[in-house]
Amino acid sequence: MTDPVGKLPSELDQLPDRDAEETAEWAASLDAVTEHAGPHRAAYLMRRTLQHAERAGVPVPRLLETDYVNTIPTSAEPAFDGDEAMEARITAWNRWNAAAMVTRGSRFGVGGHIATFASAAWLYETGFNHFFRGKEGDGSGDQLYIQGHASPGIYARAFLDGRLSEQQLDHFRQEAGGNGLPSYPHPRRLPWLWEFPTVSMGLGPLSAIYQARFNRYLHNRSIKDTANSHVWAFLGDGEMDEPESTAALALAAREQLDNLTFVINCNLQRLDGPVRANFRVVQELEAQFRGAGWNVVKTLWGSAWDELFQLDTTGALVRRLREVPDAQFQTYATRDVAYIREHFFGTGPALAQLASVLSDAKIAECFYTSRGGHEARKVYAAYRAAVEHKGAPTVILAQTVKGYTLGKGFESKNANHQMKKLTSDEFKGMRDLLGLPIPDSAFTGGLVPYGHPGADSAEVRYLQERRAALGGPAPARRVRAVALPAPEERAFKALEKGSGKQEMATTMAFVRLVKDLMRDKETGRRWVPIVPDEARTFGMESLFPSAGIYSPLGQTYEPVDRDQLMYYKEAKDGQILNEGITEAGAMADFIAASTSYATHGEPMIPFYIFYSMFGWQRTADQMWQLADQLGRGFIVGATAGRTTLTGEGLQHADGHSHLIASTNPASLNYDPAFAYEIAVIVKDGLRRMYGPEAENVFYYLTVYNEPKQQPAMPEGVEEGILRGLYRFKEGVAASAEAPRLQLLASGTAIHWALEAQELLGSDWGVTADVWSATSWGELRRDALEADEALLRGEQRTPYVTQALEGAPGPVLAVSDWMRQVPDQISQWVEQDYSSLGTDGFGLSDTREAARRHFGVDARSIAVAALAQLVKRGEVPASAVKEARERYGF
Repeated sequence: MTDPVGKLPSELDQLPDRDAEETAEWAASLDAVTEHAGPHRAAYLMRRTLQHAERAGVPVPRLLETDYVNTIPTSAEPAFDGDEAMEARITAWNRWNAAAMVTRGSRFGVGGHIATFASAAWLYETGFNHFFRGKEGDGSGDQLYIQGHASPGIYARAFLDGRLSEQQLDHFRQEAGGNGLPSYPHPRRLPWLWEFPTVSMGLGPLSAIYQARFNRYLHNRSIKDTANSHVWAFLGDGEMDEPESTAALALAAREQLDNLTFVINCNLQRLDGPVRANFRVVQELEAQFRGAGWNVVKTLWGSAWDELFQLDTTGALVRRLREVPDAQFQTYATRDVAYIREHFFGTGPALAQLASVLSDAKIAECFYTSRGGHEARKVYAAYRAAVEHKGAPTVILAQTVKGYTLGKGFESKNANHQMKKLTSDEFKGMRDLLGLPIPDSAFTGGLVPYGHPGADSAEVRYLQERRAALGGPAPARRVRAVALPAPEERAFKALEKGSGKQEMATTMAFVRLVKDLMRDKETGRRWVPIVPDEARTFGMESLFPSAGIYSPLGQTYEPVDRDQLMYYKEAKDGQILNEGITEAGAMADFIAASTSYATHGEPMIPFYIFYSMFGWQRTADQMWQLADQLGRGFIVGATAGRTTLTGEGLQHADGHSHLIASTNPASLNYDPAFAYEIAVIVKDGLRRMYGPEAENVFYYLTVYNEPKQQPAMPEGVEEGILRGLYRFKEGVAASAEAPRLQLLASGTAIHWALEAQELLGSDWGVTADVWSATSWGELRRDALEADEALLRGEQRTPYVTQALEGAPGPVLAVSDWMRQVPDQISQWVEQDYSSLGTDGFGLSDTREAARRHFGVDARSIAVAALAQLVKRGEVPASAVKEARERYGF
């Protein structure tokens, strides 16, 4: 056989055909069907054949797109396990109160979103009534990633359940007094209710995947039985445009995360208008998820469409549904029946014939209201299929109408995402539609009333009975305090002793410390090393054979380096999460691990190590998500600094991550210079985050790849290390009259400062004291707290002011960061203050050349120090010119 003219050969042409005659007969049969019954019939037969082959286990490629109909036909829907009428009344109350809460809040201009929950109400209510496991039963319960814009509906349900009061509803988006409700799911603002922050959009779906994966990690490592925990992520079809939303789909399929379900509310609208105005977002998402290996369940049409599909004997209706773009479907929901008859059914004789037997009421019901996402039975069937499916995650594509039940002024309108209130007449229309017993007399003072059937009503009893059967209220966040014992001192003592004559980079010091801590009998197994594919860069390959790299499949191959000491070992109970090249994925890992103390009652100690340039700069949004979710652990920016990583140049040269990190109130940022400082910081971090009085903070440490001799820890410096500043080496004055100054340095810059100290003394008779500034950020945080205390009438001197009190001469601060980093403390330093830093773009060169370029090497520090002393009249003005000439500037 030959391909038609103009067609390229396919991969099948490379495969042997054992029976060419049989192949020709199959092709001829297809040609005959096409000729006599038409191409649509031929396509139908091919799809049915592929479907049959898939069910029979024949290894053929799956179709990426199916017809625009429900995956589960009405005849295959399972029996509904509940009282539909009762659940409809509960949902009606929640719809009402969600809209009332936002409308009442509009008096204060705080905004809110009504239309999202209106479209998604049944997607949530069906889950709460039948599927979502609470935390008071066995295990950890389910993890719910609630779509941010739907939060009013979740608050409304908590109000019906008695967990929120009218006063709290009236403080939606008014948090300053301490009694308000946050706009979106924010664990830091409402920690007993929300578990997961889902705004910024896109981070929720990414985190949900890694949360499901981390649940398996805990289970496979025998830390927590998570077999009954299911992760549910509620998303909008517009949100799926965020690259993070689909970044890890393949991971979820590859690791067979059947403990994960995405529920995508396909109301065909994003914030400004149609999601795919000229296309079909449902079909696009189906192909995307099927291609990634997910199980796809489409729940598009309500029961009113059953009659239409039964009448569609030619397939014309199904074909028409596949070709109508999203924006046109949106228009159908807002136009009269005559328009639908003309523009939908009037495109062909078969459709016209079908429409001729349909009443106007039937067409209106189908096109205005009957969507799969608006019927409890349809949603129930989809959820049941999701939780029973094994071997792959499931995505449910549920079609809805945005603004459903809010009236013609809201439903399917482009602007409905920004519409914040309904009028009293619109509320009364909604009341009548939902059948709620709210009298006109309740609308007093221009306010729409909240509605509640009563704490002992049949609705509330039913709701609470369903939740009790599922393990308690949801969503809910529970923290069961589990303090970890302090690890043995041996690991810390090793760094406190110093390295003697041996040189060691602080990156290696940190890795050595963690490796020793992972051997601790009590807490060692709780460490979660996370690295995005460059473990060998950070000297972590020694952990491969001892700790193992986590893989749910174990190791199905013989590693190429099996005969070597540090071979590549994967294991089902492996401890290391080696993520591949995905900083966003690694951060999602970190968030899941760092909040395990709340999600699962199992405190884990994650440390995520990465090129510092690719941390805060690249995934700072997730760092805020981490802070919002009250995560705890160690984030380590390795190969730090703008001049320390030789040869890599501009895109690898980090001189600003500490500045970005300083914007996050939950991040404690340290730039240690020596191995013993790392030991002190990590030890105290374990106490603060995992001790009896655990704090909701996380640590950012920067470590360097420049080998240096590591000194032993001096006595009495622990407080200074933790608070951010201590005098490391006092200068020896040649005479009492010798000019003097203070050199403050962080990280690897302390070595330049120590060299400058010698130059200033030997060449210029200037005495310099060298201070280790372990944390510019903590110094600033303490000073800001002192300033706040003044507003309360309390007198407190900032630590940095105390530490430098009475220190003679000016202060010169230097680091491998841009000057704004050390300049954070300048206003609280009483001495004359100046700084040196690495402002500008990085460049490829040797460390020495790069440091001279930025003016931070020892000779540059000496010149800058002399310039400060000249200003004070303590050295001759000619000293700066002489120094520049002597040092080759």
